[in-house]
Amino acid sequence: MRHRLGYKKLNRTSEHRKALIKNMLNSLIKYEQITTTLPKAKVLKPQAEKIITLGKNDKLHNMKSLVSKLQDIKSANKVRKTLAKRYESRKGGYTRIIKAGYRYGDNAPLAVIEFVDRDVEAKKVDRKKKEEKKKKEDDEENDTDGQEEWDEKVYNSDGSYRIVKRRGYRGLSSATSFKKSYDEAPVSYTHLTLPTKRIV
Repeated sequence: MRHRLGYKKLNRTSEHRKALIKNMLNSLIKYEQITTTLPKAKVLKPQAEKIITLGKNDKLHNMKSLVSKLQDIKSANKVRKTLAKRYESRKGGYTRIIKAGYRYGDNAPLAVIEFVDRDVEAKKVDRKKKEEKKKKEDDEENDTDGQEEWDEKVYNSDGSYRIVKRRGYRGLSSATSFKKSYDEAPVSYTHLTLPTKRIV
């Protein structure tokens, strides 16, 4: 008999456990596959099934329940628009758990929990953002101190010319641009301090 064996507590307080399940649900919906410990995956599986079933019934009350449980409008919209349509003909069993060995360090049993017929590209959602951010940072590094880059024709003695890439302050001579960059450098006045005389 399994009297008084309601659910796994995962050795956490109720608030911590609810927050943990909510965060894992959001990650599972976003990436459609996550790696976690086996007990957590077993707790997460029925919660994920219930969320998908809620999303399949497209009513206002169900949408409010989704947002309330997930606390994330993007995840709720993905459940309602993408996942609900994908599993329209499926009665249940939207997720699967695959055992994935043991964790190095504490030897905890690991498991991969994923949606059945998952979208493989969902794992790369953040990768595009990281690439865009890195590209933006590189552009900012290249564009320092308001300097510009332009092509300039340099004529040879025989009348032919070649195009050379220039970088600096356009319209200023090299001496002026050097002076400008030199003037902007911070100045130290420590060498100007006078020694103090002690009168005994």
